[in-house]
Amino acid sequence: MARTSLSPEKAAAPADAATPVTGSSPATGGSPLHNGLKQRHLSMIALGGVIGAGLFVGSGAAISAAGPSIILAYAISGALVMLVMRMLGEMSAANPASGSFSVHAERAIGPWAGFTAGWSFWFLLCVAVGLEGIGAAKIAHGWLPAVPEWGFVALFMLLFCVTNLISVKNFGEFEFWFAALKIGAIVLFLGIGILAITGVLPDTEAPGLSNLTGNGGFFPNGSEGLIIGLLASVFAYGGLETVTIAAAESEHPIKGVAKAVKTAMWRIAIFYVGSMAVIVTLVPWNNPALPNPDKGSYVVTLEHLGLPAAGQIMNVVVLIALLSAMNANIYGASRMAGSLVARGQGPKALGRISGGVPRIAVLVSSVFGFVCVLLSYWYPETLFAWLLNIIGAIILVVWFFIAAAQLRMRKKLEREAPEKLVVKMWAYPYLTWLALAGMATVFVLMAREEETRVQLYYTGGLTLALAVIGFALQLSRKVQALTDKVAVLTTRVEALEPKSEPKPESESESEPESD
Repeated sequence: MARTSLSPEKAAAPADAATPVTGSSPATGGSPLHNGLKQRHLSMIALGGVIGAGLFVGSGAAISAAGPSIILAYAISGALVMLVMRMLGEMSAANPASGSFSVHAERAIGPWAGFTAGWSFWFLLCVAVGLEGIGAAKIAHGWLPAVPEWGFVALFMLLFCVTNLISVKNFGEFEFWFAALKIGAIVLFLGIGILAITGVLPDTEAPGLSNLTGNGGFFPNGSEGLIIGLLASVFAYGGLETVTIAAAESEHPIKGVAKAVKTAMWRIAIFYVGSMAVIVTLVPWNNPALPNPDKGSYVVTLEHLGLPAAGQIMNVVVLIALLSAMNANIYGASRMAGSLVARGQGPKALGRISGGVPRIAVLVSSVFGFVCVLLSYWYPETLFAWLLNIIGAIILVVWFFIAAAQLRMRKKLEREAPEKLVVKMWAYPYLTWLALAGMATVFVLMAREEETRVQLYYTGGLTLALAVIGFALQLSRKVQALTDKVAVLTTRVEALEPKSEPKPESESESEPESD
């Protein structure tokens, strides 16, 4: 494990996480990260970060379980995410850092918390890169069956690894256009849906409220269906955190993250809750095509309206969403690893920066993602399934650390630097405690369901293991700091002790010789 070089007097203190990780560091031993992201990049990263294949495809299974109450499920989980992002925005605007919530957790709770939150999130992103690569390869293979799926995965991995190796500006440009296409697709879908609901779309009849109140009503599967839909929707919101990581490499970190977080609220309402409302109003919730992962809720809705080539058009959109997520996750994983190493919490080589990019971290994160893909082919029922269960609830663990850190950090900021509170958490501390209660409720609901209970166990095991390692590292630093202080004090004491004068040479020569 690397350790930053500290003087004996400062060795006991954690790294100054208040400083944005955009400068060179003893741990990185290279040039600083570049501030290559513009405000338009940040805005699109925030917009696109929350839009993934989970919305376009995965929401279909959730609708089949919850029925029309999926609207309520997405609204509840969306409210929780809004609170989490507001808390994270408050801390990130006050202290922009490439390590984002990991840095905040270290400062507010302790180095072990930063270590646990940071490396668990890195692990989540790396596995997610593999999953997204597999999904994108399946779509591309359907168009070009002569090319094997693993060939497409290798191509995508190489593309985004090289993109992230060159400069942060390349990452920003890719995300800008990817996000623009995704947002355009959703806006178009919502527009078509509203026209169909109001009966304005040609060759369609307005469904009214028949699909919301018929077929078993708004809660066709009762509270159990709502719970399943709630759990599915919670994990669909993962991805918003990346914008606070990217903010540290923007031209105006404080202004950028503040603006991105403040506008995240209406995005969630429009893109997620709005999409669910359109889908369940137009399509019966028990349509057998909805849970089909090869189609997804958007495709089913467009086909239900009789629009030609809807499936292929949405496949292009889903492919873009997956590639965008791959790009963002490689970026986020590399920056999180680099930040952890800069704070002495990881192998020193990972934090080395050259050309303004943590290139070793980019390579390692990409390779780990590719290994996950290979495991999906070699051991789909054992090792790969184990990896999927491990990452099942990591985002909830990260959110918990964000809320706990904000509870403590806010008091310190109000006392020491109130001018840094550019973004403030609403109704502090009451809504922070409400968010923590909401997370605890989701943990309890996961423990009730057999499938999610397994994920909870595996994620809990990884979190516990990382916490133990983090505690051990923190303790070793304290022991080292204490040892250094003792050495310094010993040196000072020795310098103050009187030393015996050597006997003058003349006295020894004048002594009479004995007979």
